[in-house]
Amino acid sequence: MYMTATLHGCLLSCLSSPAAMEDTSSQKSGQSKDALGSLTPQESPANFVHVELEEYEPADFSTKELILKKAREVCTCNRQTIITFFCQLFPVLDWLPRYNVKTQLLGDVISGLLVGIVAIPQSISYSLLANQDPIYGIYTNFFCNIIYVAMATSRHNFVGSFGVLCLMIGQSVNRHLQLAGYSNDNAGSSLVGNSTSSSNETAACDRSCYAITVALSLSFLVGLYQVLLGVLQLGFVAVYLSEPLLSGFVTGSSLTIITSQMKYLLGLKIPRHEGVGSFILTWVDLFRYIQNSNICDLLTSLVALAIIVPVKEINDHYKEKMKAPFPIELLVVIVATVISYYFNFKERYKSAVCGHIPTGFRKPTLPDIKLFSSLAVDALPIAVIGFAMTVSLAEIFGKKHGYTVRANQEMIAIGMCNLLPSFFYCFASSAALTKTLLKESTGTQTQVSGLVTSLVLLLVLLWIAPLFYSLQTSILGVVTIVNLRGGLRKFRDTPRMWQLSKLDTVVWWTTMLSSTLITTEIGLLVGVCFALLCIIFRTQRPRATLLGKVGNTEIYEDQSTYKQLSSIANIKIFRFESSLCYVNKDYFKTVLYQKTGVNPILLGAKHQRVKAQANSDTGNSKSFFSTRFDCLKQAKKRAEKSPADACPPSIDMHTLILDCGAMQFIDTVGLSVLKETHHDYKEIGIQVLLASCNPSIRHQLREGGWAGEIDSGGQLAFHSVHNAVRFAEWWYHVQQEESKEKKDALLDPEDLNFQASL
Repeated sequence: MYMTATLHGCLLSCLSSPAAMEDTSSQKSGQSKDALGSLTPQESPANFVHVELEEYEPADFSTKELILKKAREVCTCNRQTIITFFCQLFPVLDWLPRYNVKTQLLGDVISGLLVGIVAIPQSISYSLLANQDPIYGIYTNFFCNIIYVAMATSRHNFVGSFGVLCLMIGQSVNRHLQLAGYSNDNAGSSLVGNSTSSSNETAACDRSCYAITVALSLSFLVGLYQVLLGVLQLGFVAVYLSEPLLSGFVTGSSLTIITSQMKYLLGLKIPRHEGVGSFILTWVDLFRYIQNSNICDLLTSLVALAIIVPVKEINDHYKEKMKAPFPIELLVVIVATVISYYFNFKERYKSAVCGHIPTGFRKPTLPDIKLFSSLAVDALPIAVIGFAMTVSLAEIFGKKHGYTVRANQEMIAIGMCNLLPSFFYCFASSAALTKTLLKESTGTQTQVSGLVTSLVLLLVLLWIAPLFYSLQTSILGVVTIVNLRGGLRKFRDTPRMWQLSKLDTVVWWTTMLSSTLITTEIGLLVGVCFALLCIIFRTQRPRATLLGKVGNTEIYEDQSTYKQLSSIANIKIFRFESSLCYVNKDYFKTVLYQKTGVNPILLGAKHQRVKAQANSDTGNSKSFFSTRFDCLKQAKKRAEKSPADACPPSIDMHTLILDCGAMQFIDTVGLSVLKETHHDYKEIGIQVLLASCNPSIRHQLREGGWAGEIDSGGQLAFHSVHNAVRFAEWWYHVQQEESKEKKDALLDPEDLNFQASL
């Protein structure tokens, strides 16, 4: 970047008379003292140096050449290109050869074992939430981990069944079950224990068989969406899901999940409500049929809650001192299963149990193409939420441990974790919050811990699964609810959030309430739309202030925020803290007139009326013979008037400076507004200067000619507010000198003698 510091005589000639130009040209020799043109307060206003930065020549841009260049890069096929492609698609090929067994294996094994132990009860309980048999939850966690190990860039994420996604899957599955004509009676227990009938490969597909068909077809579409978004490099869509929005959505979904699990804790057999108001309708049914609660399930749930919650709180409180959290959930599940088996809770107290869980793997199957049309809309929010949770957790732990996460690769990875397992009776998955936190806190180093977790789940699939036959579904409901404590704790953060940002708090509450009271899908859509409306509102009505000077410095700050700021005499500095576009053009004018106290349109109209009235009165009083003498008298009177008398008396400024430092861009409407502002204020004798414009805005101003011929070279757009202030003082000083010279010239004795001779 090159910089030249020169005086622009042409600028002065446009703003003043030739006499003033000659006056300033005689001062050029003494004006090379500062390259930036900033002057100390002791210097005279006339000593002004205008700064002009010489720009680089813009690079030639050819769309055709760019496309051809990208096509050559993609189509180039050699050994190195192939290796690079596969290393990017499968990051395991990059980090596994550098794996250090001595320093990393122990941490990965311990972490994988602990996460696997916790994943066993959660896999079964989340299957219930997704309206599926327990075995399918174990399938999902097993296959997803293996695929994610090979394709992930995150070292700490655990991918498997996630409560919020399971809720959305369960709602979609239940809706399709009702459309297919399957009875919703005894929904809580009709799914458990029915996998044997579907495994017999009978011609008829029972309720459980149809439920998993819907779920795996949905998983296929979710994975397809995510892979396509990743291949098309559209990972940026996650930025529209802000942290307050996601937090509110998770909290609202947590309340919905708790509501759906209450019937298992009470042992009630009530229908599962769907659609708008399902949250309220479910609670109405719970209180309506609460007298039918199963006492055995209720007592078991209360005892399990009384044991699990305190122990998990202790784990959280002493997690820094404990090498690993105590696996209280697995212990409770084992003890509850043993007690239920020996006391025969199913036969004696009619408690709902998991039933038979088959071992081994089922033959791969294909998704039902006929369901794609009805599942396409349901799959979209699941795909977006799953990707957003996965990338958010990956970036959090990547930043914490100092490694880079590629968002688009994470989208492809989580997409393949949904696409491929759908052929093996799995439902949609994403990064699971609680298990990811556990994985990171127990010292995992790489995704090898995911393979260890899959081995633990493999043991369950091959041998251990049938042992959970007598496990009560109420225990599974307790495990699900206990793991939602993190989402409910967000309520405690809302007062602090309100202090930091009221709009973000409103977004949180709006998303949470709509996700709870309407539906999860509509709640997410409402949250996104409301968040975007908040951004539009902030852009449409941004903060606007007048600036004052900080002592004898070149710093200018908000007068309404800071004390002891001095105003510049007859100069107003206005800052608009947003880009200027069609959305806020009217607000820009309104707040500008309000802050400066000068409405140029009204004052210009008033001045025109006064001038017209004066001209009318003068014309009526003139005679034909005195016209020549009266014209000279009126010219003399107008010359004798001071600049303040030429404008309405309410104007107390000669220059308006617009601080554009907060403007990222201006569109064509914004440029028109700046042109109108310059023209309107010029009509009442006030010049408008721009300061701190970025290069793109300066280019638009120059090309658009925002000040007409006066600023054809862009001299009225300054690089700093202080430079604009010094120019305004200099310009006013020149105008005063010019006015004085004109006044003296009109009072010259020769002119008076000439008038007398006429």
